[in-house]
Amino acid sequence: KSFKEERPVIELKDLTISYGNRQIVEQLNLSIQKSEICGLLGPNGAGKSSIYHSIIGLVKPTFGKIQIDGEDVTNIPTHIRCSKFGISWVPQYGGSWSDLTVHDNLMAIAELHINNKEERISKINNLIRKFELQNVIRLKSKYLSGGQIRKLTLAMAMVKNTKILVLDEPFAALDPQSVKMIQQIIVSLQMFEKITVSISDHSSRDLLSCVDNAMVLSEGKIVARGTPQELVKNTRAIEAYFGEGFKI
Repeated sequence: KSFKEERPVIELKDLTISYGNRQIVEQLNLSIQKSEICGLLGPNGAGKSSIYHSIIGLVKPTFGKIQIDGEDVTNIPTHIRCSKFGISWVPQYGGSWSDLTVHDNLMAIAELHINNKEERISKINNLIRKFELQNVIRLKSKYLSGGQIRKLTLAMAMVKNTKILVLDEPFAALDPQSVKMIQQIIVSLQMFEKITVSISDHSSRDLLSCVDNAMVLSEGKIVARGTPQELVKNTRAIEAYFGEGFKI
């Protein structure tokens, strides 16, 4: 679980996000390396979702800038940004069409990104095998279990040539076996596809079990960062988030 190239892919510089008079993120500086799995931890309201929304372009920062692969993308619209830099986002809720089958959900995304019909079919078949969705391929997504939904939305995110994967609460409401399965998928995407992954989740142990590095947010600022082993011993991280006695 180590990234292969120490080169920043995502850089947030003096990022400040405000909604009206309420400041959510304050002059935040963050760097995520190529092929790194990076975790983002913090209590509710710390600014995690706002940071992710700014990276993919759903929220424009009040101040500061966002760089991807060294290019300032702060003012680049979401659809252009995500297409140009291969960014995919898997939200905590939703992410699929409930009345479409697993196959048709994948096909809907493929038709947006892959022009050649044979390539579309090949890509979908490969993803179905890779994410072990063969047994539910004709089921509507509203009938899937929590783990199956996560696999489907991850597969949908991988239809295009994804280079940066942003995951918001991927372990939420999953049983232990499903969590382990999703962790293995995330690590395999890093190892074999060389994808840069950023994960935010309230399940600290599950997140820290599959990341290279993580950071703890509190009141819109990063108060601690490091490897999982370093972070759980960090006094500021313990005070702001983990509490006494937390172990991984």
